[in-house]
Amino acid sequence: MSDYKQIRQRFLDGESQRSIARSMGISRNTVKKYCEGEKVPWERKTPERKASVLTEDVLSFICSCLEEDRAEGLKKQKHTARKIYDRLVEEKGFRGGESTVRRAVRDIRGKMPKAFIPLQFDPADAMQVDWGTATVYLDDVRTVVNLFCARLCYSCRPVVLAYRKQNEESFLDAFVKTFHVFGGSTSRVIFDNGKVAVKDGFGKQAKLQDGYSMLSSHYGFDAVFCNPAEGHEKGLVEGLVGWARRNICVPVPRVESIDELNQLLLERCLRYEDHTIRGRHASVGELFREEQVLLHDLPQYVFETAKCVSSRVNAFSTVRFKTNTYSVPVRYVGHPVSIKGYPETIEIYCNGELISTHARLTGKEQSSYHLSDYLPLLKQRPRAIFDAAPVKQNIPPEVLDQLRSEKGRDNVIDLLEFMANSHAESNDISDPVLVRSVDLHEYDALSIGKEVN
Repeated sequence: MSDYKQIRQRFLDGESQRSIARSMGISRNTVKKYCEGEKVPWERKTPERKASVLTEDVLSFICSCLEEDRAEGLKKQKHTARKIYDRLVEEKGFRGGESTVRRAVRDIRGKMPKAFIPLQFDPADAMQVDWGTATVYLDDVRTVVNLFCARLCYSCRPVVLAYRKQNEESFLDAFVKTFHVFGGSTSRVIFDNGKVAVKDGFGKQAKLQDGYSMLSSHYGFDAVFCNPAEGHEKGLVEGLVGWARRNICVPVPRVESIDELNQLLLERCLRYEDHTIRGRHASVGELFREEQVLLHDLPQYVFETAKCVSSRVNAFSTVRFKTNTYSVPVRYVGHPVSIKGYPETIEIYCNGELISTHARLTGKEQSSYHLSDYLPLLKQRPRAIFDAAPVKQNIPPEVLDQLRSEKGRDNVIDLLEFMANSHAESNDISDPVLVRSVDLHEYDALSIGKEVN
């Protein structure tokens, strides 16, 4: 740097290039280059040298492999540099080294930036939906719930609903509730290739699950599916999943039930109507009211979202739904019944009459017993009371220990009847002891000094 400064100053003072070169012991070519300001010493140019084996045909083949990966969208089935090299050797007779191909693949991948087309939707044209997860405290238990997120593409009005599981009945239930919140349906629904909606294939080749096919027919919308790994095709709702986590679920919600959580989610979504998105001429609420009048009218028949199966009540007075069992009154043993599985409840019907309702079990190989269902049988077989699963499930162990005593045995049936009639379950029992009403006027008499007969 000091030589460069001296050369420039001496040249500007009128000294010749020959004199500067001779006195400084530097090549005249170097002096000439610096005198004219053509080059600077702090700039280093990396020599560019193309490998002779990387012909246009070879480079074109590498690009075609990478474009094929992008079109397929399969994260775990992509060309590696080694695979491209092997194909070049086999299909193109390539004679260069693998390291040469690796460098070329790395350079080409770095020069393939993703570019997206900005989208603009007409009112009531489309709705985007997606699933995400969030952590909440459900009845004081830290629980991961599934969030169904929907967003109208024109107004960006959101709906977020929570479910314990991401299954078909939750998916259909979420759609029906979302359409009723919006007051209508759109012409198209844009979704990814989740198994709850897609039976086989992806993108344009996707085949709908039967439930989703019936739902789209009933509400009159076309199901549009994204290509794998192309989240930008439904970027509006992709952002909604993150927004729901950061804005609705922070701080972590503490609720007693899924219904309470969903009420909270819907209230927060309603507040979003006051927000104005950058680049939009009006708020979300104003755009939604403009869009809402153009949505398709909802059909009079509310779509049945339950998973319906037929069964027969077994000798234990239970029926099986998915992997769990649920009780019905013992008088229905041997009867054929219909079971409707909703996201949060199980309903059991016999000849069109609702005979039992249970909170849906979320685990596997579990049982839910209503004590009232077995009361007639327990009266006939009192010796089985303390070993009966419906009793143990609905009465706390400490209460059963008291009832096993000689003094408590006479009150067992009365207690069971009381609990069955009051629909008390194990989680609701605080003090199952029967308290008889007492006339307290005698205590009033004693307090004023009167005799009590």
